[in-house]
Amino acid sequence: MKTRWLGSRGPKVSAIGLGCMGMSQSYGRASETESIAAINRALDLGIDFLDTADMYGIGENEILVGKAIKTRRSEVFLATKFGIVRSADDPNIRGVNGRPEYVRSACEASLRRLGVDTIDLYYQHRVDPHVPIEETVGAMSKLFQEGKIRYLGLSEASAKTIERANKVHPITAIQSEYSLWTRDPEEKILPVCRRLGIGFVPYSPLGRGFLTGQIKHFEDLAQDDFRRTSPRFQGENFAKNMQLVRAVEKMAAEKHCLPSQLALAWLLAQGEDIVPIPGTKHVKYVNENAAAVDIVLSNADLAELNAIFPFGAASGARYPEAMMKMLNK
Repeated sequence: MKTRWLGSRGPKVSAIGLGCMGMSQSYGRASETESIAAINRALDLGIDFLDTADMYGIGENEILVGKAIKTRRSEVFLATKFGIVRSADDPNIRGVNGRPEYVRSACEASLRRLGVDTIDLYYQHRVDPHVPIEETVGAMSKLFQEGKIRYLGLSEASAKTIERANKVHPITAIQSEYSLWTRDPEEKILPVCRRLGIGFVPYSPLGRGFLTGQIKHFEDLAQDDFRRTSPRFQGENFAKNMQLVRAVEKMAAEKHCLPSQLALAWLLAQGEDIVPIPGTKHVKYVNENAAAVDIVLSNADLAELNAIFPFGAASGARYPEAMMKMLNK
């Protein structure tokens, strides 16, 4: 596994990580045994960057990850997130909390669930519009001083928020959705990250599975799969986006690789400061994703992919309306 520096002042981590959310929610049923096997396979392959959050499965994902890494903690660069608050009575109801006292209680709860003394990278999952970012990051900085977290990150933060946060405490990584079909960060977020020496971590680098070519019909999605509510998987949007994916499939076949590997290789080629975290709960896909680091794309290849998927090419919003409102702009 190749490695990359996570920001100019951050650690060296595997060139791709493993997103663990789907092991506990959103993409249909998951097997704990298979999920733990996937995490161990990732570690065996040298993928040391694991990503979870306290809201995934309302804490269950952190417990699962903690169980998987219990005897392998020294091999892991562990990232988790706080800030999205879900109701146990109705998990679909979500709020955002960035108050200093909540930052501390959330961190301590994550440490207990994960069974660790220190979180390597602690992200604010969503920016609280009612709490100045300086107060939230100030509370995170205190956790750093106490040794409870090693590095600070933000998820889905605007360029202005990143600037303000970085003045309080060095921000190591920004996590946002970024892939061939979601190129929004190229406009403002990547430039500010590069100017400040902050690493960039794309989540959903395979377009929530769409770019793998495995999803052929809306009906392929399980009844409890959240993508059924995603605008990009609906009606005409689905059909238009499928046309784009077919072009990627054709190019992947010509290069003797999988569409998913081609999509990850494109992301990796966007800069040495980019560390995507494709999510999966299956060993098979861990193996496939890991192999993407060995695919070399020429300038002509990159130009072809940029022509297939130019900025804004995907049809439909990337989240349902309520979730779009939670993004910091």
